[in-house]
Amino acid sequence: MATRTSSAPKGNSTSKSGGSGRGGATAKSGRSSSAPRGTRGKANAEPQQPWIVRVLSGAWQGVGHLVGAGVRRIGHDVSELEPEERRDGAALFNLVLGIFIATFAWWGFSGWLPDLVYSVVNGTFGWMALLLPLMLFVCAFRLFRQPWDGRGNNRVGIGFLIMTFAGTGLAHIIGGQPTVSDGFEGLRRAGGMLGFLAAAPLAAIHTAVPVLVYSALAFTSLLIVTATPFGAIPRRLREAYEHLMGVDLMEDGTRGDAHDRSYLHENDRPAPKKKKRMRLFGKDEDAEPKLEGYVGDEAFEHALVDGEDGTKAPKAPSVPPGVRRPTQAEIAVEKIKAAQGLGNSGQGENPTEAIPVVAPASTVPSTPVSPPPPPTPIPQRTEQLSLAGDVTYTLPASDNLTPGSVPKERTEANDAVVAALTDTMQQFNVDATVTGFSRGPTVTRYEIELAPGTKVERVTALSKNISYAVASSDVRILSPIPGKSAIGIEIPNTDRETVSLGDVLRSQNARRTDHPMVMGVGKDVEGGYVVANLAKMPHLLVAGATGAGKSSFVNSMITSILMRATPDEVRMVMVDPKRVELTAYEGVPHLITPIITNPKKAAEALQWVVREMDARYDDLANYGYKHIDDFNKAVRAGKVVPPPDSKRVIKPYPYLLVIVDELADLMMVAPRDVEDSIVRITQLARAAGIHLVLATQRPSVDVVTGLIKANVPSRMAFATSSVTDSRVVLDQPGAEKLIGQGDALFLPMGASKAMRVQGAWVSESEIHKVVEHVKGQLQAVYRDDVAAEAPKKQIDDDIGDDLEVLLQATELVVTTQFGSTSMLQRKLRVGFAKAGRLMDLLESRGVVGPSEGSKARDVLVKPDDLAPVLAAMRGDDAGAAPDAHTAALSDNANANIAVGGYAEDLVAADLDNRTQAIEYYDGADGGEDDDGEDAWSLTGR
Repeated sequence: MATRTSSAPKGNSTSKSGGSGRGGATAKSGRSSSAPRGTRGKANAEPQQPWIVRVLSGAWQGVGHLVGAGVRRIGHDVSELEPEERRDGAALFNLVLGIFIATFAWWGFSGWLPDLVYSVVNGTFGWMALLLPLMLFVCAFRLFRQPWDGRGNNRVGIGFLIMTFAGTGLAHIIGGQPTVSDGFEGLRRAGGMLGFLAAAPLAAIHTAVPVLVYSALAFTSLLIVTATPFGAIPRRLREAYEHLMGVDLMEDGTRGDAHDRSYLHENDRPAPKKKKRMRLFGKDEDAEPKLEGYVGDEAFEHALVDGEDGTKAPKAPSVPPGVRRPTQAEIAVEKIKAAQGLGNSGQGENPTEAIPVVAPASTVPSTPVSPPPPPTPIPQRTEQLSLAGDVTYTLPASDNLTPGSVPKERTEANDAVVAALTDTMQQFNVDATVTGFSRGPTVTRYEIELAPGTKVERVTALSKNISYAVASSDVRILSPIPGKSAIGIEIPNTDRETVSLGDVLRSQNARRTDHPMVMGVGKDVEGGYVVANLAKMPHLLVAGATGAGKSSFVNSMITSILMRATPDEVRMVMVDPKRVELTAYEGVPHLITPIITNPKKAAEALQWVVREMDARYDDLANYGYKHIDDFNKAVRAGKVVPPPDSKRVIKPYPYLLVIVDELADLMMVAPRDVEDSIVRITQLARAAGIHLVLATQRPSVDVVTGLIKANVPSRMAFATSSVTDSRVVLDQPGAEKLIGQGDALFLPMGASKAMRVQGAWVSESEIHKVVEHVKGQLQAVYRDDVAAEAPKKQIDDDIGDDLEVLLQATELVVTTQFGSTSMLQRKLRVGFAKAGRLMDLLESRGVVGPSEGSKARDVLVKPDDLAPVLAAMRGDDAGAAPDAHTAALSDNANANIAVGGYAEDLVAADLDNRTQAIEYYDGADGGEDDDGEDAWSLTGR
């Protein structure tokens, strides 16, 4: 709020405004004396406009805002524009100018103002004055509704200028080619003065020359206004014809039960509306408040509170105030030195005791660490960024992903470990030498070379002794290192480094390719960046114990796809039975369906993927291509043409990535359906561009079955709880010795040895930034048939809540061909009353015959007819088929009852042939046992 300074004395010439004679002006202006110095200087440097100009300008802007508000509500409402983005003044000028020209050109008004405008406009443009109001109205309409599209507005204006110039030239030729000597009246009836200047020089050559030149120029201006390239003219004409005649609607309606692939055409949508902003205490705040941070922003989380690195911190030595305390890494180095007797001299119990002489650790070379990538943005891709419908899509900026910690090449702890390893080899008389080491973000690999004649087993047998010497239980020995004649000993670092996904995507390995399915994996033991192509895997199994880093890896993979791929290139299906792991990606345009959390719907989604795969293979087979990439190249080149009678528009297929975050939950609910769909996808879907990523925290043989493992060649194993789980995932041990939190063994397709990597880390804040950018580019349109709602089953009222036990009783009675209440009691472990009710339900549905005293009931359904009977009970088949089947069973039962003794003889003969044919008591019709127990329950069997 402004404060006045008029309380100063009038005669005071040294006012706070800083100048004699200007203090009064400053005081009268009503500005605060505490305003910023730059603001006061700007106000003094730029004198204010006269009040009449300000009044007219304000009135003009007010009328422009009023008219613009109405225009922006026509059709698609775009009224929620930021005030600083509006161009209502310029739009109103175009609108008023068009109305002035239309007063004489369209409506024939007369008077001094229409006559003046007529003389100027018609004398300049001639017949084209009839089209000028329409052009000005179009420009005004665009400025009112799309003021932010400066490039598009300029394009339309330039196109109209070229069209006006070409039109005046043609009008001059059509109007008889008048000259200036004939008078201006003849020019007004033709192309005006502009048309005379444009067409007269060319008409001197031949009359056909200006006609051809300006006809081509007019056609080109029409293409400029409509933003139509020359190569897209046939497609635009065909789309316009189909849209006007309703052919596209007819095609969608006549597809029937065919597999719907309309998601290929769903990217022709504008960006979503911007959120309303409200002014709060003089600041622009988002209508929806954003969180400053998320729980998942911390890279390494530990359960213990004492230590910073997850271990219980040892008691710090007593040091006086003002002296630096040792760090955890320094304490770990001292522990290794103390274990090997390499501490400071004079501190041991027997200083005179001989200490073994070892080679200095500084002579062991270390593998140089690759420098961190420069903080330059990822270069924007130049291909396939224009989506269907000429929708411009911008990939997220690399600034959304923060860089990680600076890698280290060598620390004092590495030198201490080299000394400890050398001393251990000397103590056990192993002729081996530590020749070097490479420090990774999580572990350091030390290379040991053997002398000629030394067995490798002598080093591998010392695993526990090496663990004791380096004071670490997570020691892993590689014999040998792939590609080297050396043994590798991997020992965890005391100070771990965070591998940022942004660094991986900014690395040279990621910059070498523009493939949309490339993801950032992390860093290997040697400090190099690991980047993988999901399309070459072609399917991936991710497994590990809880908290090992599976969810972080899945987040890094999805974020990599969002950073590098457009929705036209990659579409995704996400299955998240845990309901919270993938919630951050809800609404991204890359999704075909909302994130699936119901395991039963997940099975239906996998079946849809199978149908999509079959549909893609039909196209590949019909047009003679073996891979979807070749098919897409041919489509973009125009080599794939549908049959003449087909009205289908063929477009390139996107890659389809299916992500299952917890496979164990799906295999628990619907194991047979899920396994069948996964096996079909993994067997066939590689050439169709469909790729599957399966993640589970329970890598057991009942979850990761043999069929699934055989068709998923790429594996990513995080820390497992046992060597058995490691063998299930990798077919080899090793994962049980990982240290967790992103430490993994990566076994891509074709590799013989697993690669140890530290998974890339992406925080929740970074994920939300990327997702918000992607959602702001394009709206998500979901498919309805991917996870369709299952039809509600009609269950008879008399069954109630006993459907499951009734199905079990039906299956038991039909498979054994023996119906007895006592058997149901034993097999199903139910009481006598429940067993009798189940038998009554079976009799009412024609499964068993009526009660015959103590004899077992007749079973009227054969094992071959069990499936339709169970389906009818579940209510799956609501048509006439189950009713007819039930009626046939009832007729069969009635016929057996009518025959009477013949049926009894058959049952008796069948019972006599059974080894378990015992006279069971059937009390369904009587109830002689008052206390609800029979003879079998009394025996305890």
